[in-house]
Amino acid sequence: MCDLLDVSLHIHDRISSLRSILDLAAVEFPQNKIKKLGQELSVVGALLEQFEKCVGQQREKLRHLKELEESFKENVGGVQHMKDNVPAHMPKKRGPANGGEAALKQGEAVQPAQQQQPVRKSNKSCIRSMDVITMPEFETIPQYMRGRVSYDQMNAAVQSINTAVTAKYKILHQSMKTLSNYTRKLHQRFKEQETKDTKGQNFVVEEDIREFSKIKVDKRFQGILNMLRHCQRLREMRGGGLTRYMLL
Repeated sequence: MCDLLDVSLHIHDRISSLRSILDLAAVEFPQNKIKKLGQELSVVGALLEQFEKCVGQQREKLRHLKELEESFKENVGGVQHMKDNVPAHMPKKRGPANGGEAALKQGEAVQPAQQQQPVRKSNKSCIRSMDVITMPEFETIPQYMRGRVSYDQMNAAVQSINTAVTAKYKILHQSMKTLSNYTRKLHQRFKEQETKDTKGQNFVVEEDIREFSKIKVDKRFQGILNMLRHCQRLREMRGGGLTRYMLL
């Protein structure tokens, strides 16, 4: 019996039985009663040993439970710390670089025509976006380049550039018949800014960022663009009096 309560009650019953036998000591005590008393004493002794063993087992369990409680408190503290320090911008999961390779791994036999059709469609209508800067990436930027720009300010600039890219290429992907006079002029301007080197690429110029986002294009913003080039999010392409910021 490892249940302490059961062992305790059993010992109590045995002791009560011994007391009842001893109360008869004043009376003539037969030999068989003395023998029974000895047997009862032996049983009680064995029960006491078992009781001590159970107490030791319960103490060991209590010690393990306390260790488990301390470990649980540490885990709760770690989870709370992560909850309180979740970054405002989470990086997106990058897809496979080659969609054809993923298709070959998942399917046994893929027809060549089925591989090529999605690629042609995505090149025509897909609008790229810049992934947010992760904290490890931000910390690799030299301090002289960062200056006083914070992690959140840098990713706010990333979101503004993405907003400008999305707005620009939504206009470019629309039919000219569906555009208003103003957006038709924007469409024409976007086309004039394209070159043979920008074919198939997404890019914006400073005028696009002013047009479609609320961020202030100033000296600090130019510093952020330098940091984004450092993190390999974009590259510059100059020509025709324009600086084009091309997404990588």
